[in-house]
Amino acid sequence: MSKMTIIVALIIVSLIAINFIRGYSNTRLETPEYELVKESGSYEIRKYGPMIIARTLVTSDYKEATYTGFRRIANYIFGNNSKSMEIAMTAPVISNSPVDADEKYEVIFVMPRSHTIDALPNPNNSDVQIVEKNLGQVAVLSFGGWATKPRVEKYHNKLKDWLEEEGYSMKGKFMVAQYNSPWMLPPFRHNEIMVQIN
Repeated sequence: MSKMTIIVALIIVSLIAINFIRGYSNTRLETPEYELVKESGSYEIRKYGPMIIARTLVTSDYKEATYTGFRRIANYIFGNNSKSMEIAMTAPVISNSPVDADEKYEVIFVMPRSHTIDALPNPNNSDVQIVEKNLGQVAVLSFGGWATKPRVEKYHNKLKDWLEEEGYSMKGKFMVAQYNSPWMLPPFRHNEIMVQIN
């Protein structure tokens, strides 16, 4: 094996290790609290309490909408607000499923529990709003890898079929929850399809 091959291999291994470490640190972020009502394999029924969210609406295709929405809200929590205040990142980032979004996507960051809605700064970008949201009872299907449009559509339909078989009625649009940073490698990624149920 030549010296150049060894150097290239070491660089690749180093980049993978750095990306994994950066991605792993993202798994330690605060996530919304919930009560687990039912579990069946990768399917769960959860009950969420009220939460404060930063939200934005984007009219575009799925990939561009999630990118644009993420960037807008990330700018808000990184200091583009009335107090120039940095707000801790949480997980997941939530958006609509492309199956029923009609190219109008709501992208959401859940605010840390340590903040009240009155104490949070106002966004400088009028496309970002800070509101309270209560998901209530939600059905969830977990899946790994990248949350690409075809994969989201696949798991959206699987969750819908399972809920119909179990006799649940769904309300509202399906959501995609992505828990990992862009640096987390596909085998270690965690995503969920979610929908509110009665």
